[in-house]
Amino acid sequence: MYKENTKAGNVIGQATILMVAGIVVRIIGVLYRSPVTSIIGDVGNGYYTLAYNIYAMVLLISSYSIPMAVSKVVSGKMALKQYRDAHKVFRCALLYVLVVGGLASVLLFFGAPLLIPKSQVGAIPALRVLAPAIFVSGFLGVLRGYFQAHGTMLPTSISQIVEQILNAAVSIGGALLFIRLLAGNNEEKRAEAGAMGSAAGIVAGVVAGLIFMLFIYKMNQKYFLKRCHKDVSGANSSYKDIFKVIFLMVTPVILSTFVYNISTTIDQTLFCDIMDFKGMDADWVSALYGVFAGKYVVLINVPVALANSMSTAMIPEVSSRYTLKDYEGCNSQVKEAIHFTMMLSIPAAVGLAVMARPIMTVLFPQKLTIDIAVRLLQFGCISVVFYSLSTVSNGILQGIGKVNIPLRNAAVALVLHIAILTPLLYFTDMQLYAMVFATMAYSLLMCIFNSFSVRKYLGYRQEMKKTFIIPGISAIIMGVFCYVFYSGIEMIFGTVFGGVLPVRLLALVEMLIAVVFAVIVYFVLELKLRGITEEELVRFPKGTALIRIAKKFHLL
Repeated sequence: MYKENTKAGNVIGQATILMVAGIVVRIIGVLYRSPVTSIIGDVGNGYYTLAYNIYAMVLLISSYSIPMAVSKVVSGKMALKQYRDAHKVFRCALLYVLVVGGLASVLLFFGAPLLIPKSQVGAIPALRVLAPAIFVSGFLGVLRGYFQAHGTMLPTSISQIVEQILNAAVSIGGALLFIRLLAGNNEEKRAEAGAMGSAAGIVAGVVAGLIFMLFIYKMNQKYFLKRCHKDVSGANSSYKDIFKVIFLMVTPVILSTFVYNISTTIDQTLFCDIMDFKGMDADWVSALYGVFAGKYVVLINVPVALANSMSTAMIPEVSSRYTLKDYEGCNSQVKEAIHFTMMLSIPAAVGLAVMARPIMTVLFPQKLTIDIAVRLLQFGCISVVFYSLSTVSNGILQGIGKVNIPLRNAAVALVLHIAILTPLLYFTDMQLYAMVFATMAYSLLMCIFNSFSVRKYLGYRQEMKKTFIIPGISAIIMGVFCYVFYSGIEMIFGTVFGGVLPVRLLALVEMLIAVVFAVIVYFVLELKLRGITEEELVRFPKGTALIRIAKKFHLL
């Protein structure tokens, strides 16, 4: 039986549950893309990535923001103990995604040729395979948002892991099966068929996640309905009014999220069309874009998932405190969320830069493009910090009901982003580096615009030393130690095990040892420089154990 979380105010605790799941999901995502890319090749990976980005854009429009909207509206109703209305919101949201998700799936399937760049028609079949996932995702999002509003991230976290495991298994198996059935020995069809099989994994994963969430809801349905019957608030909104609230809440959030993420679709269209105009081979264009979106962006998104988790976990609590006019408590949650996010994203960015070569060697060893992928990761790693901060600030503004503000900020940043990217692609030979530079500028602009907005509407003043300076210094020192340590391990292990162990396995072992060392160094530096206090550390998961270890080694 479901029990309402009595520690809903512990945003870090709930965020950590989602973060752990997010990290697991991202790791699975990175690991399975490696064998899939080996099966379908860089061109097939490019087709899959092009199709996935269009799918993600349509998903944003139709239902992606539903979990956040449901979580915000339901948590606001629950803060006022209006449980009957909260459940009405849930049912109305299900009807909303039934209509919108159904229409979006049909439009995606039949409109695929219009959405894919003209030079990349091989991505059209993969996009059509993805169409049913749009419809299913809406219902999955409503259920996740409903449980998040009740202060528990566990069902959402487990469903994400279930979804990704099925996605990984079916993507690999589907790629092999589709190539065998549709391509055979035809190398020209191999990339197209492989992309279709990989896309089938997305559909299987979403269906598995929905089945799990339906099972959890069914187990707790009696509890939810019983609480509705005991509602004594007197509130009894009509379905018409609730639909109006959902529409007014969802629409700006969808537009904001759409504008915030449409840059990916614009980027791929500009890149493919301009490179085609400049005479570059279409297959090489697809392969290059696959390196950018299927390798660089995938790895950048692993630590950014932490910020997404913090943003998702923070919205119900910030919304509740803002509804109750507890502005001091609201600012306290904002400060804690930003501090925690930067404490993780800054060292992650440095780590990606330092370990770029071994990471790519282990995950994406395709010889033709590995050097490009390494340089992209080293050059663009700072985007982790910018995207993490802009994601959390988006969540803050949405949590206090200022859903139109991120939309405005994203729109302005997007215009500037296009103004930067287009001449770089057209007038220079920067190619993928132009893409990286433009996305860095876009995420930085979002950070700046959102920061001003949070200050304006919450009166929030960002603390700098513990949030940015100390993590920055600690991360740089960590990076130096990590590089030296890894170089030593690589030399020793190469001498002892070189020629005995496979290159990728050897690189994996060396990388894991260096990462563990780097985490310890960073943790020690954060404590010694007082980037985190004992009072803050105790609120972390296993905080008491961490404090005990720190005191044992005289770090506190």
